This record gives sequence, C-alpha cells and structure tokens, in this order.
Amino acid sequence: MVTVRPFSGLRPVKELAEKIASPPYDVLDSIEARAAVLENPLSFLKVVKPEVDLDPAVDLYDQKVYEQGALNLRGFMERGEMIQDKKPIFYFYRQIMGDHSQVGLVANVSAEDYANNLIKKHEFTRKVKEEDRIRHIETQNAQCGPVFLTYRDVPEFDTLQKVICSQTDPEYDFESPDGIRHTLWLVTEDDEIAAIERMFRDVPSLYVADGHHRSAAGTIVAERRRNSNDHHTGHEEYNYFLAVIFPKSQMKILAYNRVVADLNGNSEDEFMQKIRLKFNVTDNAVPTPGSRKQYSMYLGGKWYGLEPLAGSFPSSDPVKGLDASILQENLLNPLLGIDDPRTSERIKFVGGIRGTGELERLVDSGKHKVAFSLFPTSIDQLIEVARSGNVMPPKSTWFEPKLRSGMVVHLL
Repeated sequence: MVTVRPFSGLRPVKELAEKIASPPYDVLDSIEARAAVLENPLSFLKVVKPEVDLDPAVDLYDQKVYEQGALNLRGFMERGEMIQDKKPIFYFYRQIMGDHSQVGLVANVSAEDYANNLIKKHEFTRKVKEEDRIRHIETQNAQCGPVFLTYRDVPEFDTLQKVICSQTDPEYDFESPDGIRHTLWLVTEDDEIAAIERMFRDVPSLYVADGHHRSAAGTIVAERRRNSNDHHTGHEEYNYFLAVIFPKSQMKILAYNRVVADLNGNSEDEFMQKIRLKFNVTDNAVPTPGSRKQYSMYLGGKWYGLEPLAGSFPSSDPVKGLDASILQENLLNPLLGIDDPRTSERIKFVGGIRGTGELERLVDSGKHKVAFSLFPTSIDQLIEVARSGNVMPPKSTWFEPKLRSGMVVHLL
C-alpha cells in the first residue's frame, strides 16, 4: 500500500559521526545552537540552523541563512567529512534512552502517498513554517532532517530487522551528550532490500509522529519540481522525502505540559472557585497525574489534582475527549482566556522531558502564574485521530528520544 524506498544516503565518515550528528533544528534556539557550535565546530547544526555562522542581527528567514546552510553542507562534502553511499540502501537506526529502546527504518517515503493521505497527519501546519522548510530543502537541494513516522507492527518485518542487526556490525554506535545511545546499521544486501520493500507494500498507512512541516514541505517541493520538469518520470529523487519509520509498539510519548503567565484577572481564590465548577479538585496532589483525564496543577507553590466532572466533555469524540482538549475547552479558554494556544503569547508549552521541576521553576520565578502537568497521549489515540481525518490540539505529543540530524541525508 505504501512506498518505502532505499536511497543513496549522504552521511558522516565513521570516525566523525559522533561529532557531526546534531539535535534537530527545532529543539534548540539560536542562542543554544551558537553555544553548541562553539564547543563543537563539526556539528550538523551548521546545516540545520545555519544562522549560527551569521551575525545575530540577521533575520532567521533571510535568504542568507538558507544559502549559508547550503554552503556548510557542501563544505562537509568537499572536505570528505560526509560521503554518499554508492548505491541505494536502507538503514536501521536504534536509539536507547534509559531502559527504552526503539529501532527505526531510515528510508525514502513517497510525497504522493502523503498527498493521497496514505501517510496520515494529526496536526495542522502553519504556512510560515512550511515555507521555511521548503526554502531549506530547495536551497540545499537536500532533506537534512528526517520525518518521524510510525505504523502498526508487522511481525515479519520485526523479525527481519532483528536478524539483520544481529548479523551485521553497526556503522555507527555512540552516545550523544544527552546520554542517548545512537546506533546505525547499513542494509546493503539486495535480497534484504527487496524484502523490506515488499513487506511495506502490505502496510496500509504510515502516521506522522513528528515532522508535519517537513512532510508538507517535502511534498510541496515534489509538486513544484514535477510541474517544472517537462521530462518528469516519477522516479526522480524529489518525489520522495527522508523519514525514519518506527513500529508503534516501540514509540515513547511523554507529556506536553502547559504554563500560563497570569490568571486572566482572577485572584487565586476566584480562579479556584471557577475551576470547581468543571473539575473535582484535591489538595496536596502529586506533580505527575497517574492516568488519563487527570491533571496536576501548580499554583501558589502547591500542587492540586484536577479531574473533569462527568458530562463536562464528549467522551466518545476522538479529539474532544483527549486530555489536552478537555483542559483547553474547560479551563484554558473559558477561565484563562487562551482562545488560540497556537498564537497566544500568554501560554508556554513544556516538553515532558524537562520534568515537573521545570514547571515549578517557571511559576516560582514569577514569570508564570500557573502550570498544568498532563498525562501523556497514547500512540493509539494519535492513530485513531489520524485515521478519523481529524487533527489533535496543538502540542499534544512530545516524542523522545529525538532523532539526530545529519546521521543520513537525502540529496535531491
């Protein structure tokens, strides 16, 4: 059903992989990225966040930024620090974070499959971010950050992956500064490559876990190049975009928490009285909720437990019954005036990897007034929303571990 294709990846030479592979572009801000590159001048941040090599006064969307990224990518290639595999192959990419391990297939996926909804989405994209990713791809003539996809497990494929990885020495095996171990195997045997392609033809759908803007950008670039190529065949590199594809049983989703700058004109007592109209409230709660439909709220140096009252939300609706939706519709919007969390400057989203201590720090600093700790969305909930053709509330999922950029690049 879906097309999964080998490709001739551009990747670091073995001895430099640990130095070159970097966090993805959207995990660090420009200040953090500049500091990282000062410490490690070989970091692939020079390609995915090329503003690190320009004056901080230069706008992030200035064409100079995209051209600097292309220049830096060519530099890696010309200096022999990154090389291209001689034939199209697949790659297996394993990440280990604590006691969690996940192994994904690094491959090209079809832009046409994305356009035809065989690669399903669960978030809206923003035009400004789409255009940013498009300009990166077109100026660099490459896809440097992979899309994070998932699918319903295929036992036959899981068995093949384990056999290949057990019988093949890894090309890379290193631990990044954040303590996550990254291992990459090359799948070079023709019969194994053919078997992988065949097995995925029986997979009905792929699901975007992380990388909606990269997926959309890859598809738009494919359409533009197809329309401008009088000799288009459908086999050109631009018809595909870079992805790492993980079985859903291996996916790890952390909470995506919220902090709000003020109480929308309410005193703490008034705020608590209004909350009790929609939620059961308990004092001295733990910072991390124990199940769905439970929330922990940090206010005035104290944690409270919140549980929505029966009938306060449509439990059968795959979107409105999500924890993030319930909090938005019953509290953030009506009580705190956060009508559009995508654009409001009064709300901040905090990935669960930072822990609830970060929520306490933000509130105790005085910069924010209240924080909400959520239970993680499940991968089955994500798939159900995507299958229904709906979208999730913004910032519903935080996936860990994050994929390193620069492990394998797709040249167009």
